[in-house]
Amino acid sequence: MTGRIVNISKKWGFHGITALKEASPGYKMIMGFFLLMTLAGLAFGLHALYVGYHHVYGVTREISWGLLIAAYIFCVVTSTGLCIVSSVGHVFGGEAFMPIAKRAVFMSIVFMFGGFCIIFFDIENPFRMAIWNVFSPNLVSNMWWMGTLYGAYLVFMMIEYYFLLDQNHSMSRLMGFFGLVVGVAAHSNLGAVFGMLHGRPFWYGPYLPIYFIFSAAMSGGCAILFFTALGWKINPEIMNQRMERAVKAVTQLTIFMISVIIFFTIWKILTGMVSEGKQLVLMSMLTGDFAVNFWVFEVFLGMFLPLYLLIRSRGNNFNLILWATGLMLIGIFYMRYDIVIPGQMESVYHSLGVVEAANLLTYTPTLHEIMASLFGIGFIALAYFAGEKVLNGHQLEKHEIVPDGGYICPGCGAIHFMEAGETEEDAMKRHHRIW
Repeated sequence: MTGRIVNISKKWGFHGITALKEASPGYKMIMGFFLLMTLAGLAFGLHALYVGYHHVYGVTREISWGLLIAAYIFCVVTSTGLCIVSSVGHVFGGEAFMPIAKRAVFMSIVFMFGGFCIIFFDIENPFRMAIWNVFSPNLVSNMWWMGTLYGAYLVFMMIEYYFLLDQNHSMSRLMGFFGLVVGVAAHSNLGAVFGMLHGRPFWYGPYLPIYFIFSAAMSGGCAILFFTALGWKINPEIMNQRMERAVKAVTQLTIFMISVIIFFTIWKILTGMVSEGKQLVLMSMLTGDFAVNFWVFEVFLGMFLPLYLLIRSRGNNFNLILWATGLMLIGIFYMRYDIVIPGQMESVYHSLGVVEAANLLTYTPTLHEIMASLFGIGFIALAYFAGEKVLNGHQLEKHEIVPDGGYICPGCGAIHFMEAGETEEDAMKRHHRIW
């Protein structure tokens, strides 16, 4: 029965725009709120492009990367992390992770678009950048590689998602593998954008390219848990036995990755305190102006509180998981902010003993920067809520009838067919090409 064609009019639970029209008034109000946020952010961003962002943004010649860069990194790190977590299932054959693949890949694409929406308003001439990125590539520029690799990553993820919808497991696995490789390369390159700047001691070194990969896996686990638990609030029927198993597996992975990031953070502090170039910035995070950011948001909300709550949840208390990961996403945003801004606060002339550079520089985001960042965040939220309705919570149609000889895969939820003498487990391994 291999290759048998199944006539399913609504593959993978596609409901279309009708589902949005039939949503409850409260659901429409939530989507309306995020639509207004997106439009308001777009208006502020366009105004900044029109008048010149140096006139309305808080960035200066000394601190040239501000809130928009931090928000962009938050989005692309989360996107890469979602790709990493989803690949554990449908790329590398981790059966327990397969049910979250469809939502994870969808949100990975959405987060990448959200990051592009934000970075669009941080580039003085984004259209010229896109053109000359193609026609005049600079192969020794980390910035060029970052844009090129992330663009390729997005293409692979979109093709992978199409094949997931089409239940073509061989092609979705292949595209998922390519997307993972390119995404990890792009992400480590993003860390290298910071880590290869000799004039910024707080960033310089091999730490950030490696840290960004592990941090992405933690962010991806957090994000898919949050959006799955939120999807359960919207439609409790999505939390079937397969999805419960997946949530528990991702919870365990996220707990492990939080522990790894705690380990990274401890050694960042210990090694930084004995480095003359990093000590001044680290002290501002430990006891200075950034102490609240670091201790309250990055450490407590971003790591220790979620770690405790996720352990307490045992992977099956979805309300606790929702709260833990929701707070954790806020903490992760501050993690990104605490990488971008403090690294620029120490003047490049400080190490030369210049008197005017003895103190740390300051930076405060402006209203235009905040609203332009909310443009991307609002787009992500709007796309998520639309996707939950249009795609029926990323699950199969309730009324879908399984044809003779077929069964619903316990891993991915798609309809598979068994060949003569095969068990369901053998058929699943054949369809997913599990090693």
